[in-house]
Amino acid sequence: MSSAEKSGLALKKLKEFGYAFNADGQLRKIDEITGEPGEEPFKFSLFEDHAKNQEHYEKLADQIPDIVYDLLEQNGLSRTYVPEDIPQEQATFIFTKPHKLEQPKKLLVIIHGSGYVRAGQWARSLIINNSLDHGTQIPYIKRAESLGYDILVTNTNDNYRNINGESKPIPRVGSASAHARYVWEKYVMACKPESVAIVAHSYGGAIAMDLANRFTQFFEESVFAIALTDSAHFQIPGKAKNVVLDIACNWVSGSAPLDTEIYTGEGEMRSVSAGHPKHEWTSYSAFESVFKFLEDKYEHANALRSGSKKSKKEA
Repeated sequence: MSSAEKSGLALKKLKEFGYAFNADGQLRKIDEITGEPGEEPFKFSLFEDHAKNQEHYEKLADQIPDIVYDLLEQNGLSRTYVPEDIPQEQATFIFTKPHKLEQPKKLLVIIHGSGYVRAGQWARSLIINNSLDHGTQIPYIKRAESLGYDILVTNTNDNYRNINGESKPIPRVGSASAHARYVWEKYVMACKPESVAIVAHSYGGAIAMDLANRFTQFFEESVFAIALTDSAHFQIPGKAKNVVLDIACNWVSGSAPLDTEIYTGEGEMRSVSAGHPKHEWTSYSAFESVFKFLEDKYEHANALRSGSKKSKKEA
């Protein structure tokens, strides 16, 4: 079944719940007269029993991944199954643009957080209660493309498959960190990019720190920026600390205005306010600031690279 067909089924199931996305990407109650999305937003409390409300929400939310996967493909990204040497139905997948990454001048790697989110999502609660632009990575992908980036979207929470009635970890990518390491080595490093940036949310920050620790030399040579939104990395690995401190910034949740400097202690990662007090909102609220940071870091890296080449010529 194609991505579009799976998305169509998911949208059909949403309609069975009485909801559909309108032209602005907002989930709205379907108007009984017109059959189209109306003005009423999603309502969590339908029953007196909280457990029933949660169950209803989870079943509705289960439709979100296939809808977002299809949106990624509508925006020109292609699905690649990993690992490559097992049947597709037993594998997970990532999304890239172009399909085959070959020596990109600028590559953006996007890493979501933990939990129920999958490739293309920051926060399913924002997708359901606000809009697709609020909760998905589509705005990041569109902006990155306009700035000349090739793109790789990870899928670090998609780690298990049902094999003969039993849930089993996918070989070599059976955890978030294993997925990220595999994809980084087989697709990011292997495509020989000139410059790489990472944008990661929540636990994605811990994944980024693990990558920096395991592939420190590559980070030193090729990664020019790490933009984290309310990262849950706890600490910077000692091996990678110098390179990370030079290229990373964390936009943290809080009531302070966007980009307000947050003191985190000597020798810790630079942190600024994301301009919103709620964790799940930070990627959306820090959007413009994140891309300014990426472009500033890219210009800085280019200047250093140009200076290095000039020095070598003069020598």
